[in-house]
Amino acid sequence: MTIETVSEIRSYDGVQGVYRHPSTATGTDMQFSVFVPDHAPGTKLPVLWFLSGLTCTHANVTEKGEYRAACAEHGIVFVAPDTSPRGEGVPDAEGYDFGQGAGFYVDATCSPWDEHFRMRSYIEDELPALVAAHFPIDVDQQGITGHSMGGHGALTISLRNPGRFASTSAFAPITSPLNCPWGEKALGGYLGPDRAAWPPYDACALIADGARLPALLVDQGTADPFLDEQLKPHLLEKACREAGIDATIRMQEGYDHSYYFISTFMADHIGWHAEILGRKR
Repeated sequence: MTIETVSEIRSYDGVQGVYRHPSTATGTDMQFSVFVPDHAPGTKLPVLWFLSGLTCTHANVTEKGEYRAACAEHGIVFVAPDTSPRGEGVPDAEGYDFGQGAGFYVDATCSPWDEHFRMRSYIEDELPALVAAHFPIDVDQQGITGHSMGGHGALTISLRNPGRFASTSAFAPITSPLNCPWGEKALGGYLGPDRAAWPPYDACALIADGARLPALLVDQGTADPFLDEQLKPHLLEKACREAGIDATIRMQEGYDHSYYFISTFMADHIGWHAEILGRKR
């Protein structure tokens, strides 16, 4: 469980680092970023995982997410993985919404994707163990969030792992991949045409099947060009209402799908996670 330090930079009373390691889940080198606020020696801090969207790497939120000041204020470690395996020998596809940069947080079962595209195993199992071994995190105080495809990842990973995450939020998530073009392309390509294999990767389907979250915060821009065709927050709102999940789904007037939107509400999300995690400074 070794890691290589790519860079470490002092920022907002903490250290922003980028790290690389050989992944057994993907069979490739993977990069991720971690922000660690200053803390007393021996202290374990709560951790917030951020899963990025289509075409992104760890760098998008690291450079544009504007989370460090809020994480330093609340004493929260912020971890941002990549969205897919990359490199020589890793299959890819034309278009931005499938292949490299679009792992969709699934474990692929169809060739040629099944050899490397195992992002579910990477995010749920391998990376958390690696981060816990190398950084001062409290594994009993974890939150998860994400954007778009990463919002889908955050929702489904939290729903599939009851009790692991005390807090779950999302920015403009793909709420039901079974019911949108992005999801149908990704799940069909990675898992095959049998839709019976798809529900574990659909938040609304998981909720309908009995999975629950203690609370949920979602922000969605009304000017998001993907709102009606791809994201469909009304499906998540309906699923949560019928399941009795305490969900706050905020429609933010005039905001789009970009990091201008994400960075505007990032501090709100971190504060919300911090209150639930009970670790405000």
